[in-house]
Amino acid sequence: MIRILRAALMLVSLAYSLSAAAETYPSKPIKVVVPYAAGGNMDHWRPTLEKVSQAMGQPLVMENRPGAGGNIGSDYVAKSPADGYTLVIGTIGTHAINASVYAKMPYDPVKDFTPIILLATMTNVAVVNPATPVKSIREFIDYAKANPGRLNFGSPGNGSSAHLTGEMFKQVTGVQMQHIPYKGSAPALMDLIAGRIDIMFDNIPLPLTHIKAGKLRGLAVTAAQRSPSLPELPTLAEAGVPGFDVSSWYGIYAPAGLPHELVMKLNNAFNAALQTPEIRERMTSSGWTLVGGTQEQFAAHTQAEVQRWARVVKSANVRVD
Repeated sequence: MIRILRAALMLVSLAYSLSAAAETYPSKPIKVVVPYAAGGNMDHWRPTLEKVSQAMGQPLVMENRPGAGGNIGSDYVAKSPADGYTLVIGTIGTHAINASVYAKMPYDPVKDFTPIILLATMTNVAVVNPATPVKSIREFIDYAKANPGRLNFGSPGNGSSAHLTGEMFKQVTGVQMQHIPYKGSAPALMDLIAGRIDIMFDNIPLPLTHIKAGKLRGLAVTAAQRSPSLPELPTLAEAGVPGFDVSSWYGIYAPAGLPHELVMKLNNAFNAALQTPEIRERMTSSGWTLVGGTQEQFAAHTQAEVQRWARVVKSANVRVD
């Protein structure tokens, strides 16, 4: 009986401690790890973090920890205390594709993290050099089949969402193309503009500027819905590749074991920030589709994406040692 009473008192004490921690959280700045180099798509999230900072009364500070396709920064967060003061902006790469692409993973994208919120999705866009003799994705498919093995596609690197989108495109359409990996989107796009590669399936923001300047020709977007940033471009499904639906995505994760009270505080603050007109206008004009929602929805999304990309990686035989 004494042991039972002691256990009960310990549970009551723990519950009280968690409740007190939730009431005072956050009491110091929150570190938000970006597992990629500065200057990329992640920088678009600084205004959103500022909105969340205002709501929570403490600054959310971005810290870049790039390397190994996002694995270094993500692993740092996975091994941090589950106290709500270290978060990571996870992506389709760090929390879905990498688990199948990398021979050795330092973390489990599902078991080692607490999902907080799915921030947004972003479609990729199929782009070619204007000198390429095609003006639609259907024409490109016919052109590629008339030149089997002679065309190539570029990507920001092995295992990136742009790489796997290209591999999926090959599988679905039956075209033969050689993959050319680069160290980032910018050098790949420069070679596309110069005519050294034939096509890319990159996230919208970087190609968007070149498309509007006439340096690249957009053929189609890869998501199920057209992009507000390029409403004139059809989806791949509309353009004759039925069922094709690929979007990159970005979300907030904490280390596994974060107390539910802190999860809810963070989820509510980010949801509120995503609903502000300023953030919605800023992000949608740059090619993002804001999502939000519950922690449970994001957890289910993560698990489904891990399984989905495992099938694509296995079929394409993509591997990074």
